Amino acid sequence: MSWNPTLDPNCPEAGKLDSIETLIIPRARDLGGFEVRRALPSSRRQMVGPFIFFDQMGPAEFITDGGIDVRPHPHIGLGTVTYLYQGEFEHRDSIGTHQMIYPGEVNWMLAGKGVTHSERTSAETRKGRSSLFGIQTWVALPEDREDMAPDFEHHGKEALPLLDYAGAEARLILGTGWGAKSPVTMQSEIFYADVTLAPGGAFPLPDDHEDRGLYITSGAIDVAGERFEAGRMMVFRPGDRITVKAGPEGARLMALGGETLNGPRYVWWNFVSSSPEKIEAAKAAWKAEDFTGGPFHLPVGDTEEFIPITPDMDRMKIKL
Repeated sequence: MSWNPTLDPNCPEAGKLDSIETLIIPRARDLGGFEVRRALPSSRRQMVGPFIFFDQMGPAEFITDGGIDVRPHPHIGLGTVTYLYQGEFEHRDSIGTHQMIYPGEVNWMLAGKGVTHSERTSAETRKGRSSLFGIQTWVALPEDREDMAPDFEHHGKEALPLLDYAGAEARLILGTGWGAKSPVTMQSEIFYADVTLAPGGAFPLPDDHEDRGLYITSGAIDVAGERFEAGRMMVFRPGDRITVKAGPEGARLMALGGETLNGPRYVWWNFVSSSPEKIEAAKAAWKAEDFTGGPFHLPVGDTEEFIPITPDMDRMKIKL
């Protein structure tokens, strides 16, 4: 798919640094020997549009028999988005999904009222050396859709619109933007794109979304003569027309945003909700470990273990 022909390639750059409303430097977290960099939620910003969680996974290299084992765990009130640059994941969930994901594809799991899933490096990949690099995000659901039935969609690389113009290439993962629409079923107005810029290449953010931000995964971009390198998230002031420009080494970034929700969300562990009572109910259900008669079931084909709620976790407060 070609770039929207009505797009003005000469739209202005973010000519003033005050166009950047918030600059976030992710904090590193060790998940059992595997480091992630978490940009959302942060002390400066809980969400960008409906995006409430944003993790950069890797890049990491694994020797033979190595890989990722994210044991079965629950979610409510959100959708998870997995998008890889390198490597693979094997996804299983409690509604019966068993799906591999490879670079350029998208896994969208709608948790709604409750789902359990696991993500692991496959047995085949563990036979040799492997790598992993990608982004995982959570999208908070509108309040009237938090109790939807869980669902899952997978779309291959070829199904996602590919937009290109003058040194910029963008794969639209979710939502609408630049005259294109992703095939993934969404519950709110949103956009999410994987953007690659050639050295000096410029890229405009859509101006028809309320909240707009980007995260730099490699290279660097220039805004008003100031350089911003990989590992930075910036959120731009609503209403400004924004184009970012890559440095001499080029850049890769994730552009994200959309409509803001009707209020902040409560967060505890893997649960997101407009209601702390719903989080407490989900917490109690997972602690009960009744995976037969309770609201949570273990993923089909992955029932031998799960992540329990430990005493330390139990003492954590629900955050707003």
